Amino acid sequence: LALVAVTTAWSGYQAALWDGRQDQLYENSTKLRVEAQGLQVRGDQERVYDALTFGDWLRASATGEQKMAQLFERRFRPEFRVAFEAWKKTDPLNNPNAPPGPLIMAEYHNAQSEASAKLGNEASKFFEQGTKAREISDKYVRVTVLLATVLLLTAISQRFRTQQVRIALAVLAALLVCIPLWRIIMLPRI
Repeated sequence: LALVAVTTAWSGYQAALWDGRQDQLYENSTKLRVEAQGLQVRGDQERVYDALTFGDWLRASATGEQKMAQLFERRFRPEFRVAFEAWKKTDPLNNPNAPPGPLIMAEYHNAQSEASAKLGNEASKFFEQGTKAREISDKYVRVTVLLATVLLLTAISQRFRTQQVRIALAVLAALLVCIPLWRIIMLPRI
């Protein structure tokens, strides 16, 4: 009985530790998701800036306002400028197969959006690990319940005066204790 009681307490302790691990992993996931959303918003703002600045450059170029076109071209972000230069090399004014704009080019990158995607992937990994920790905690809780059932059966068996009933409950408890003990041996520990 003492061994079962200690094992029950230890199983409950492990369940609590795995719950704490789950909370920590979910918290890390949430922090990364919030950070990723902030980066995505910044990336979206930069993409809008790139599109608007390019549109203004295109209008100024089409109307022959070279000073204005040069002004907008100087205001291009460095990441956008790479795609813009690659787009210009496709001769978009004369080439009908040229991409519609620099934002479509493979050379166009947005570091904020890329960092956001990376953080989103990391957040997903933390979340998955948290879910696995929760599953392990649940398994420890089930083990604890089974061990408590063994204790209950053992205690109840002492109340009966009939020897056969006492033996039957003791045998049932002895058989039942094998399941949680096996699970405890197999479950990961913190």
